[in-house]
Amino acid sequence: MTGSAGGVPRQLPRQRRHTLFFLRAVREFAPVFLDTEVDVTGVLAHRQAARAERGVHYSTTAYVLRAAGRVLARHPDANAALRGGPRPRIAHYPFVHGKLTLDRSLGGQRVVLGTVVPNLHQATLDEIQAHLDRVRDGDAEQLPDFAAIRRLHAAPWLVGQARFRRAARSLALRPHLTGTFAVTSLGHRAVDSFHSVGGTTTTFGVGRVLPRAVVRDGEVAVAPVLRLSLAFDHRAIDGAQAADVLTEVKDELEQV
Repeated sequence: MTGSAGGVPRQLPRQRRHTLFFLRAVREFAPVFLDTEVDVTGVLAHRQAARAERGVHYSTTAYVLRAAGRVLARHPDANAALRGGPRPRIAHYPFVHGKLTLDRSLGGQRVVLGTVVPNLHQATLDEIQAHLDRVRDGDAEQLPDFAAIRRLHAAPWLVGQARFRRAARSLALRPHLTGTFAVTSLGHRAVDSFHSVGGTTTTFGVGRVLPRAVVRDGEVAVAPVLRLSLAFDHRAIDGAQAADVLTEVKDELEQV
């Protein structure tokens, strides 16, 4: 299947341009991949209590964003951004902004859009979830969060590509466009785990929660387990620090 009517090639839909520009921009990354399992018994209990007591629903990604924000505040090198080239540059930030990718539609085309949740080093779970609810329930054709993407789609190809490249290379703009770290989730489908490069030094991949065998006090038990992955840019940090980050995020989630 060619994906075009009658097998005749056609232009890539405008709504997918930002994804293609992004993939070209991150080719200089040097990704390494880690993964772990998280016992989310406490997360699910906390979520159930919030719904029963206050009628509030927290998503799994909200917990991951909060945990990662707290951990990355303690690891400034993993919360940095790097620009390559003959003389690489790195920028460290006094805040932690997290990008979350969303499965949305623009102009009738299914696309991936990203929203940046600010100041996760100090944001509450309620603040994080309010941001997620707003962008998930709002009209992607109207939300100001996606205005830059809509302008990119409307611009001529070469103009849009140049704008994207210029913005992506700016270490001052990058945390506000792509976050200082990224989270992407496919846990709503039958995906146990996966790895993704989000254009940031660290990217967390969130799979589905399933009952799995765990060991507690030397005994085998069944618990809800989340597969959590981490892709890190080896140009910016090494494996030992990346392993510390993933372990500490796991610990944060298991101590909810």
